[in-house]
Amino acid sequence: MEKHLEAFFPPGTPEHALLARIDLARLPRHIAVIMDGNGRWAQQRGLPRVKGHSAGAASVKEIVEAAARLGVGWLTLYAFSSENWKRPAAEVGRLWWLLRQHLGADVNLLTDNDLRLRVIGRREGIPGPALKELERVETLTRGNKRMTVVFALNYGGRGEIVDAARAIMTEGRIVPERLDETAFADHLSTAGIPDPDLLIRTSGEMRVSNFLLWQIAYTEIHVTPVLWPDFRRRHLLEAVLEYQQRDRRFGDVPSADRRARGRT
Repeated sequence: MEKHLEAFFPPGTPEHALLARIDLARLPRHIAVIMDGNGRWAQQRGLPRVKGHSAGAASVKEIVEAAARLGVGWLTLYAFSSENWKRPAAEVGRLWWLLRQHLGADVNLLTDNDLRLRVIGRREGIPGPALKELERVETLTRGNKRMTVVFALNYGGRGEIVDAARAIMTEGRIVPERLDETAFADHLSTAGIPDPDLLIRTSGEMRVSNFLLWQIAYTEIHVTPVLWPDFRRRHLLEAVLEYQQRDRRFGDVPSADRRARGRT
C-alpha cells in the first residue's frame, strides 16, 4: 500500500482493513454527497442547529482529504440547496458566514494539495461576501488538477434544467432537430464534469432532494443512517466498497448474461 494512504488509513485500524478490500483501480471517478443531518445531530445533543453545521465542517475537511488521497477525480458536496432559503434567517446567515470563514481558513488545504474548487448553482442569489470569497478561491485553484471539489450552492436540480433550457432558447443556435442529450448537458452548470458514479446520502433519508437530477440517471446510490457531522473516512470507504460490489448495467442485462451472450 502506498505511503500516503497508510499515513491516512493506518495499519491496525478498521479503515486500513476496509482499504485493503478496495480495488484502487476501480474507484468511482466522481462521488457526490448529500450532506444531511446537521440539524438533527445538534438537536440530539440539546444544541442549537447552527452547532451542527459547525460540526459538519470537520466532516467536509476529512472527506475531501480522504477522497483526494484515494485518487477520486471529482467530489461534489451539496452544501446549500435552493430550498434552504426557507429556513430561519439567522440559521441561513450563519451558514453563509461559516462557509466564508472555513473557506478562507482552509484555502491552503486546496492549494497545497493541488485541489481545485468549482461552484455550481445560481450565483446571483449567493450573499456578496461569500460569493467574493468563493470566486477568489476558484480563481486561485483553477489550475489545480489532483481533484476537483464542487460545492453545490443555491442549487436545485429542477432550476438547473430550467436554466439550461432558457440558455438554449436565448442563444437560438441549436435547432430542435439538433438538440440531443450532449448539447443539453453542455448548458448545465456541471458542463465538463462527468456524471457521478456514486451518490452518498447521509442521515438515512431515502430521497435525492432535487440534487443533480439530470446527472444521476445511472448513478449508484448509497444511503447511510450516519448523520453528516459523524461521517468520517471509514464511512466513505464503506460506501466505495459497496459501490464496487454493484453490477453497473446502464440499462443492459446483468454481467453474467452479457458474458453468456458473448459466447453464443
